[in-house]
Order: sequence, then structure tokens, then C-alpha cells
Amino acid sequence: MLKSDAAPLRKTPSAQDANPVPKDNKRTQVAAGFLRQIEDGAEPANTEGAVIDQTPSQDATPPSTRWAATAKPAGEIELKLIVDADRMAHFNAAPVIAAHARNKGSRKHLKSVYYDTPERTLRRNGLSLRVRQSGARFVQTVKTDAADDPLRRGEWEASVPSLAPDLALAMPFVPEKLRGVLEAQPLEAVFTADIHRHARIVDLPSGTVEVAFDRGGLAAGDRSMPVSEIELELKDGSASTIYEIALRLAEHGVVKPSIRSKSARGFDLAMGAPPTARRPRKLRLDPSVTLDDAFATILRSCFLHLLQSLPAAEDGRNPEGVHQLRVALRRLRSALDLMRSVGTLSNLDAVRSEAKWLAQDLSAARDWDVFQLETLPTIAKACPSVAGFDALGRAAAQRQSAAYRKAHHALADRRCALFLLGLGNWIEARGWRSDVPAEDLGRLAEPAVDFAQRILSEQYAKLLKRGRRFKSLSVEQLHRVRLATKRLRYLSEFLLPLYEDRKSTKRFSRRLAALQEELGAFNDMAVTASLLDGLDTEPDSAVAAAAIAGWQAHASIGVQSSLHGTWRDFTAARVPWAAQG
Repeated sequence: MLKSDAAPLRKTPSAQDANPVPKDNKRTQVAAGFLRQIEDGAEPANTEGAVIDQTPSQDATPPSTRWAATAKPAGEIELKLIVDADRMAHFNAAPVIAAHARNKGSRKHLKSVYYDTPERTLRRNGLSLRVRQSGARFVQTVKTDAADDPLRRGEWEASVPSLAPDLALAMPFVPEKLRGVLEAQPLEAVFTADIHRHARIVDLPSGTVEVAFDRGGLAAGDRSMPVSEIELELKDGSASTIYEIALRLAEHGVVKPSIRSKSARGFDLAMGAPPTARRPRKLRLDPSVTLDDAFATILRSCFLHLLQSLPAAEDGRNPEGVHQLRVALRRLRSALDLMRSVGTLSNLDAVRSEAKWLAQDLSAARDWDVFQLETLPTIAKACPSVAGFDALGRAAAQRQSAAYRKAHHALADRRCALFLLGLGNWIEARGWRSDVPAEDLGRLAEPAVDFAQRILSEQYAKLLKRGRRFKSLSVEQLHRVRLATKRLRYLSEFLLPLYEDRKSTKRFSRRLAALQEELGAFNDMAVTASLLDGLDTEPDSAVAAAAIAGWQAHASIGVQSSLHGTWRDFTAARVPWAAQG
């Protein structure tokens, strides 16, 4: 398993402790009874008289890691299934629940208040702070966003006397650079959650999962939204158990896999904002990692990016949602292609085929977004004397709406949910191990850096071959260069972290990115021409369409000149995998 980025450390004082916890600072010492460290759902240990080390750390993810070798990360391993409220009872009675639940479970009424500063300091830094009331008990919780893994998040809890937060208890789990900001700004209640939960413990051979059926709502001022979801939280065993249960629940109705927290939904509700869509984080791979572990990390990164992009794509108000979802699917397909290099993997084609299906149903929406938000307004502003741009925009908007309907239909399709759940299960169970031919299985235990050098060298050579006599390449040949560049870009994002932070790595990555951007701009012109060819235009809008075609034909001359220079810069860069430590 991947380690949590933020790991509070529990330390019991002893004579051998070389770093005793200061006793005169409330913020560096808290009784262990106030904190519960959560590891795979384990119950709190008996820690009477113990002390939690909360010494500030110089790292961005506190607290101090002086005892990292023996400490365990706090956190939760969880997946949500968004379901229709009217079908909740049906899911609760599903055979996988009825046959494997320990008992009828427990019912709770959970009232939560989520806090932040007026400037939303916690939210902007991937943290959330809530106080939850369950009966007569009040629990304050600090959570961190997922860093490298779709299921795992940091989580730390503390008992408090009321719904009012205790910032001192939260400070040890806040990056040191933010503590002064939080001390200087008051906390305010941003939104509330009122949830009725029916929680049941389900035991399967592969693990134990708490299945919580949540119904209720979120409220922020005069805004509100319903909550109807099933939370699957691992208590013991393999994380693949979560997907096993989810897949079996999906047999009995429509489910939408989600890692979007109530906190994220509540803050967007309070701001009246659509869900955000983020670019993928830079991978972190230790140079000594095995190929098997590298595959797991790469696939988890792709899957995380995919799940993070889904809410914005489904919502539709933020065009970055569809864009990032398409990027995530391309990254996933590139990762699967990378794995082919180990040997024939029978299940890869099925996974890749589903990823390709979903990406194809999103492509038109993205193409029309680029046309409507970038191409059309830019040229219309530069050509104020040309009539018809408004009419052209209206015709394009109709095509854009139709493309989004197609995209939303695909995302709502049961096929999409089964693809996502199956992919998650395959990754957590490392299903590729059973696919690799016996004679190739040993390669998974080899250092990933050896594999990376071979794969990167091969793709780099292929790109150089396609780019021979670059200045004389046709449009079709440039398209093939673009595809090879894109593949090398994804492979570099996956594998160059193995070469740490060499100067050559950064320089090569920058020049490769610049080349892909230039080639992408050239390709966008071809896409625009295709869109205009299929657009029914009125006489006025036909003039505007002709103006766009002429503008881009002229611009392509300048693009080609710039592209030649970018190609020269790229080919002059030293490849980092050939560099000496």
C-alpha cells in the first residue's frame, strides 16, 4: 500500500526517548485520549498516560516525522456510491449485504458543522475541519485531500465539548506555514450537514468493510442540496474488498462511484461554484522501486485523476471537467500500453477498450468548447468589421449542447460505472500479476529504472524517426509526430520521476511540453476546419466562418516557423535517462 502523505505520530514516553515532548506548550502536547489514530478502521488503542507528539515539522505535511520508521499513518480508505434516494432500501437489502452483514447494524443521526477562515485557507490547502455531533458526543475531525491514491485520505479525530471547534487540537495536523495564518484569522461556520446513517459491518474473505447508507442534506445559507450515498470504508483486509462490494451492489441498481467528499460538495454549495477539475499531480517514484510497485503507483495516479475529474464533467458548467477527464483517460490508456511491454496481458485490451469508448463520447464536447471559448472569440475580436460571428456562435452552441448531451449520457451509463469499479478493483488487486505469462512474471520484481531506460529510449528514437526532415513534413506527417510526442510526454510523466530532480530531467520535460503544445496548436487548426465543414451556416455566419478559415490559414505559417525552432530545441536537449548520476 502507498503511505499516507500526512502521518501523525504516536509516541509513548520512555527512558530511551531522545526527543522528549515539551510539557509547557499546549500545542505540542495533547492527552492521547483526545485523539484517535485511524488505521484501516482499527479501534483506538488503550493509551492511558500516553502522549501524542505534535512538534511542528519543517515539512509541508506535519507533524514531525522523527519516528517515521515506527509510526503508522492515520487515515481512512473509502469510496462513495451516489445512488437514488428512492432505491436506498433496495441496496440495503442486496444479497451481498444480507448474506455477509454481521447484524442489522446501527442507526445514527449525524449533525456536522464545517469550518474555515473567511479566506478559505484550509480549503485552498487541501484540508477540512468539521465538528460532528452524534447523540451526546462531539468529535472534531481534520481531513486531508487524497494525494496519490483515490481511496486514501488523512483523517484525525479529537473529542470536543460542543459543536464549537478547538483550533489548538487541529494545529498539529496543519502544515507549519499555515499555522500563523490560522491563528490570525477567525474560524467561521461555512455549511452544515444533517445525515441519517444506517451503518453495517460486512465481512468478506478478502476484508471487512463498514457500509454506511447516508440520507440527508447539506445547507449553506439559503442554498441546500440532498445527500444520498453509500459509503464503503475499509476496516480490515484488502482495499479491493471495497470494489468487490461496490460491484455487487451495482448489480442491483444505478450507482455512481465517487471520491468527492461532503466537504468538497458543501464548500462548492456555499460558493455557488461548479466542481473543480484539477490537473494530475506529479508522480513520486523512488529510484529503487520495483516495476510491479511502479505500475501500481502509475495506475493509481491515473485513476485518481479520472475520479477527480468526473464531478466537473458530469456537472457541465466548468469546461475543464470534460478536458481533464479526457486527459485522464489518455493517461490511463498510455499506462496500459506501457504495461504491454512486459508481455501479453489478456485483460488490458478490455480495460483499454472501455477507456477508449468513454473518451470518444467526450471528444466532441471538448472540441466545441475550444471553438466556442478560444477560437471564435479570439478571431471575432481581431476582426470587428466582419459580420456573422454572433450567428456562427449560435449555430456552434447548438452543436456544443448536443455534444454535451452525448457526453452526459455516456457518463450516466451503467457501463461507465462498471468500468470505473472494475478498474479500481483490478488496480487494488494488482490483477496484472495473474495476466503476465509465467516466463515474464519475474520481470515485475526487477528495478523499474531499468525498464524505464529501455522504454523511454525506444519511444524517443521513434519520435526522432518520425521527425526526420522536419521542415518538409506534410500535415499528415506532423500529425504522426504529434501522436508520438504525446506518447513520449505521458511516458516521461510516468517514468522520469525515477531519475529524481536532475537538471537534464527538468530541461527535457520543459522542451517536450513546449513541442507538444506547439503541435497541439497546429492540430487545433485542423480540428476547427473539420468543425466548420460540418456546421450548417446562414449567409452571415458563412462569412464569419470563411474569416476564421482564412485567419487560421495565415496563422499556420507563423506556427510552422515557431514549430521548427521548438523542434530544434527539443532535439538538442540531453535525454535524462542517459545522464550519469
